[in-house]
Amino acid sequence: MPLTPEEPQIYESVPGTRASAGASRTPQASRAAAPVPGPRQAPRPAPPRTDSKGPNTPGRPGGPRQGNPPASAKPASPDTTARIHLVAATDTTAVEVADETVDKLLDEGRAPGEILLLTTGGQHPWAEHELSFGEDSYWRQLTEAEDVFCAHAATAARTTQRPIVLLAVNGGTDPEAAAALPAALEKATEQLIVCGDPERVRALL
Repeated sequence: MPLTPEEPQIYESVPGTRASAGASRTPQASRAAAPVPGPRQAPRPAPPRTDSKGPNTPGRPGGPRQGNPPASAKPASPDTTARIHLVAATDTTAVEVADETVDKLLDEGRAPGEILLLTTGGQHPWAEHELSFGEDSYWRQLTEAEDVFCAHAATAARTTQRPIVLLAVNGGTDPEAAAALPAALEKATEQLIVCGDPERVRALL
């Protein structure tokens, strides 16, 4: 039965210990000269790609892998609503938990272009870095749909639908977080994964 805002169906889970918790395959900046900020100290290496930035431009971790080409997100059917999963986290760990959840999804075979990651507080480090090169370049990566895309929940209206949306509740006021939940759910065609304090999230719902 379709979910309604009044009766959300939430599946709660707790992130498990990963053998390589220090590695991340969330999108990293593909810039040759500038350092890439991110929640991990040692991102997994990716093969170099040949593009307009030159043959030595490092590839982005979490990019398309053989057998998993990026797929265009299909619009949600009018009579279906994405499932909501809740992963416990604090404001300070929400982004890190969301990154680990993305790693797990990629390990399960999901294509990077199927995943959108939104934040309620500060920008994800990848988004913050990419925006430093200009909004045109930043938003173009959303259109290309070749990688996981990170954005602030306040700009969710500018994003496109993707099968999986992660919402990292990493700060922001209660009204801002409450507004981010339906905005994120609207962009998810299969599932919305909320990473945040369970009590706070349930209260906002």
